[in-house]
Amino acid sequence: MSTNTNTGVGTGTRAALSPHVLDNVAWASLSGAHSAFAEHPRGAPAGTSRAARYDPVVAPFAALADPADPRSWADLAVLVGAGGTAALSGVLTPPEGWETVGSVEGVQLVDTSLRAGHAREARRLGPADVPEMLALIGLTKPGPFLPRTVELGTYLGIRHRGRLIAMAGERLRPPGWTEISAVCTHPAHRGRGLATRLVRAVAAGIRERGEVPFLHTSAANTGAVRLYESIGFTVRRRPFFMAVRAPSGTPGQRP
Repeated sequence: MSTNTNTGVGTGTRAALSPHVLDNVAWASLSGAHSAFAEHPRGAPAGTSRAARYDPVVAPFAALADPADPRSWADLAVLVGAGGTAALSGVLTPPEGWETVGSVEGVQLVDTSLRAGHAREARRLGPADVPEMLALIGLTKPGPFLPRTVELGTYLGIRHRGRLIAMAGERLRPPGWTEISAVCTHPAHRGRGLATRLVRAVAAGIRERGEVPFLHTSAANTGAVRLYESIGFTVRRRPFFMAVRAPSGTPGQRP
């Protein structure tokens, strides 16, 4: 899908347009709102790093300032170490010496007509709820969620008889945007619209900050894509999510 990077949604020739912040969301988040969670290459003076990653107990993502710049890959190699792995998005082919160890096509959708609104039954989730959140994630597998992911933004949940049965929250946060993530419902409680109500509620909080909601899902999850489109999201692009392994013999210091 071609993307009009001036508006975020539409068609156009990528080479003729400047990059959009949603084309490199992890880097935009780690170099901005989530800088407190960022790890950088050893020996990189403040503000000069061309690669970063989240603290591994917060999120699994790494990022490059410019995937076309060999210096970004050199910094990433220092950051992950010899033979280390990194999870990236928006990269189709890593440079020579790097090994692709996994690749999944995703779908990035942006809010264009979502009816946002608070859900009375939703409650804010925090560190004390993490064991239950991890259990629900493990059962439903909506995507990566780690012990400190809850610190990235607002997470809301719905309980039934005291048990957490549905949740959704905020993850990546590039300037002007916030990603809705970890949308899931216990299998015994599906079909009641719980996830949709939570998405609307999380989106309401995002909009109140003057930001725009967006989200990612697997391209293979066509049911989820159709659901998100039906409630007001529009497909913007189809990025690849890739796990790569650094070359062996990577220097321990930044060149």
